[in-house]
Amino acid sequence: MRYQRSSALFREANTVLPGGVNSPVRAFKAVGGTPVFVKEASGAHFTDEDGNRYIDYISSWGPLLFGHAFEPVLQAVIQRAKKGTSYGMPTALETELASLAVSMVPNIDKIRFVNSGTEACMSAIRLARGYTGKHKIIKFAGCYHGHADAFLIQAGSGAVTFGSPNSPGVTPGTAQDTLLARYNDLNNVRELVAANRGEIAGIILEPVAGNMGCIPPASGFLEGIRELCDEEGILLVFDEVMTGFRLAAGGAQQALNIKADITAFGKVIGGGLPVGAFAASADIMSHLAPEGPVYQAGTLSGNPLAMAAGLAMLTEMNRDPEVFERLADKTAYLHKGLEKTLQERGIPHTINRFGSMISLHFTAEAVVDFDSAALGNNPDFNRYFHGMLDRGVYLPPSAFESYFLNDALSYEDLDNTIAAAEELFSNW
Repeated sequence: MRYQRSSALFREANTVLPGGVNSPVRAFKAVGGTPVFVKEASGAHFTDEDGNRYIDYISSWGPLLFGHAFEPVLQAVIQRAKKGTSYGMPTALETELASLAVSMVPNIDKIRFVNSGTEACMSAIRLARGYTGKHKIIKFAGCYHGHADAFLIQAGSGAVTFGSPNSPGVTPGTAQDTLLARYNDLNNVRELVAANRGEIAGIILEPVAGNMGCIPPASGFLEGIRELCDEEGILLVFDEVMTGFRLAAGGAQQALNIKADITAFGKVIGGGLPVGAFAASADIMSHLAPEGPVYQAGTLSGNPLAMAAGLAMLTEMNRDPEVFERLADKTAYLHKGLEKTLQERGIPHTINRFGSMISLHFTAEAVVDFDSAALGNNPDFNRYFHGMLDRGVYLPPSAFESYFLNDALSYEDLDNTIAAAEELFSNW
């Protein structure tokens, strides 16, 4: 394929944007080459500035459950924009979307809208600390909860992709209150809790990890953490920025039947517009300003365009609950096709999948945590990414990212993807 226009745009962007991008993973640092600049998108496909058309497997990193330019969301935003784009005052839309979200997700009574997943996770941890009166948190190596200081301690995804998992600018004082655990290692969590008994406010994790590739929780892992939190008076915080309203109408809590104390949302809840949220029981949320002493605010929080998009998205989800089964079936179909061609050619690999999330790792080792995921961050992955890109298939440009399928993907798209992989691997 030709990328002349994208290359020119990237050179121009580098003159005014750090690294030429507004989010590091877009820069292709992990895989090399020049990032693709999108011109337009519809359904399961997008077209770049050079006129190349791609099957899209990132779905804007998760929110586009029904695909690009989904008509109900599109119309909701258009009609709302005609009435004004921002007020900085309450609207009925906020209550309407909040009521719908609370009715769909187990174990939450109240929700606060913010503007990003980072803000949601940051606020959830502040609330956990304010509610418990404790300072320390436990996070897991490879789980990315946004770029707030407390989370950039061996973060996954973009932080690792960019090569700085321990970011400059994070103070030692901040770092010492973040305890690092190994994902899927319950004994390691128990040891950390025992060594810091009475000091831990919360344990935050992705219930299905998506920032070191897709890594589902091992049997008993989340159940053990829930039990430990109950025993020790620790709040369990689920980062469902990726999994919320994607793995099920009630997110991972519903899909896995595990209840969190505080849940952070993003992506799907905004229908593709910038939005985040965090939610909990009425008791916990009563500690949040203006009702309680834990302060959090945002001028554009509850923005009417984002609320309209989110309301349309969640309404459509409730109207069409079979979407989750369709997505899971399509993801399983892709898994089966990729597995077959990889096995036939004897290429070492591991494929992880949960619902509409999937990732291919170029390692024969089971990928269950950050260390094992790192084994697949190798030249084979870069070769795979660019080989598929040249064949019109856009995959996450990092070995540490999950694919996110959307319902606009047809079985013809999936067959074309598998055929592209077969062609690539036949010359491996």
